[in-house]
Amino acid sequence: MKNKLWKKLFIITSVILILFISAIIYFQSLSFENFYVKRKIRRFEKNIERFNGLYSQSYINNLNLNHMMRQFEESNNAKIVIIDSFGKVKSIGDSKIDEESSKYNTINRIIQEWILDPESLKEILQLKKTKTSIYYNPDYDINNIVCISLTSGQKENNIIIGVSSLQPIEEASEIIKEFYIYIFIGAVIIVIILSLIYANMITKPLVKLNNSAKRISEMDFSQECDVNSDDELGNLASTLNFLSRRLNSALTELQLKNMKLEQDIEKERKLDRMRKEFVAGVSHELRTPISIISGYAEGLKDNIADEDSREFYLDVIIDEAAKMNTLVSDMLDLSQLESGNFTMKPEPFNIDELIKKCINKQQQFFQQKNIKIQEDLAKDVCVNGDFLRIEQVITNFLTNAIRHTPENGIVNIKIIDEQQICKVEVENQGEHLSENDLEHIWDRFYKADKSRNRVAGGIGLGLSIVKNILLMHNSTFGVRNTELGVCFFFTLKKVNSNKNSKEEKS
Repeated sequence: MKNKLWKKLFIITSVILILFISAIIYFQSLSFENFYVKRKIRRFEKNIERFNGLYSQSYINNLNLNHMMRQFEESNNAKIVIIDSFGKVKSIGDSKIDEESSKYNTINRIIQEWILDPESLKEILQLKKTKTSIYYNPDYDINNIVCISLTSGQKENNIIIGVSSLQPIEEASEIIKEFYIYIFIGAVIIVIILSLIYANMITKPLVKLNNSAKRISEMDFSQECDVNSDDELGNLASTLNFLSRRLNSALTELQLKNMKLEQDIEKERKLDRMRKEFVAGVSHELRTPISIISGYAEGLKDNIADEDSREFYLDVIIDEAAKMNTLVSDMLDLSQLESGNFTMKPEPFNIDELIKKCINKQQQFFQQKNIKIQEDLAKDVCVNGDFLRIEQVITNFLTNAIRHTPENGIVNIKIIDEQQICKVEVENQGEHLSENDLEHIWDRFYKADKSRNRVAGGIGLGLSIVKNILLMHNSTFGVRNTELGVCFFFTLKKVNSNKNSKEEKS
């Protein structure tokens, strides 16, 4: 683009300017001599008429006349002569002028050809105004300006003849024509330089505009066009930069919306996978108790069991029905928590008292496996949260600890009092969790026991419920392997216990 436009502008500008200068020089070379001759003739004729006016004054004497004629000849580079009406020379200019000069020779020829010829003299004497003509002198090969003027205001008419050579004009014309060659060469050089500057001034901003347009077409909005001129190109650059910013903004907004759409699609896919996993998990968890209840109910119906076995059958049916009820309750809780329809009821309470309460409720299960509880609880730590849901979290951590701690094992329970939060840790002795278990342990229906052994207990919804409860409390929570076994932890924000006690009293 630059090369093509630059060359076009340079060639067109150069050609136009060179043709224009050539036409001017050619016209001047043709018309200069004619113009100068005409101007010379008018001026010479005017000066002759002025001399005639002065000469016609009555106070002019010979001394004054000689001075006037000499002054006229010097100022006009001419020769002047006064002749009476009979053709006799009355006065001639500076006598010191060489009689062999071209002007002197021309005057002699004019006198012989015009004045001494009666017919010519008669015509001259009848002139009413100054007569000017070009007279060629073959003796010197020179053209001369000849002015003839009749005097007035005197008793007799005198003839004033002035002669001025055109040779200096012709020489000047020849010199100027030769000088025009150098002028033309210099003008061509200047035209080329100016054309280069002009072409560069026009194409440089256009190249910048073109590059900016190319970047925009390639969706690159990182650079703006830096054409800052106060003209149409500057306005175009400003418009292009504005368009670039708008396109960049629109593209960025479109990309963000596209990312959000992709996230929504991925979220929908994830929800779909979760729904499928949920249905599969529920189906798996319900299939076993339903089969057991169905089998034992048929046994009772067919009177297979004796009196002692009948009691056992009924206990199994009741137990499996209770497990199904727990599963349905957990699923309802999880559904409410994940849908956002659950409303918390936050209130201040002492976390250490709640933990002790939960430990007491699970005391018989600790005793069944002879598990030793080691407590390290900071006292009077007041936190803000939903009391019942936090109790559900702690109970879940304790039941998990009991489930996975071997007999005669240890469970450590800690409350770490920090500045604005408190941290609760439940650590049980036992096997470590794998990296995959640590990553997915909070998922629904996920069990570290891949066989889903019913003896181990749990249906894989407890930790998922715990995760959603803690998320609603803006809690930091997690699980990690320790030297002893596995540690679950979560945090809660602390509140001022004195303030809370006052509020409770009010």
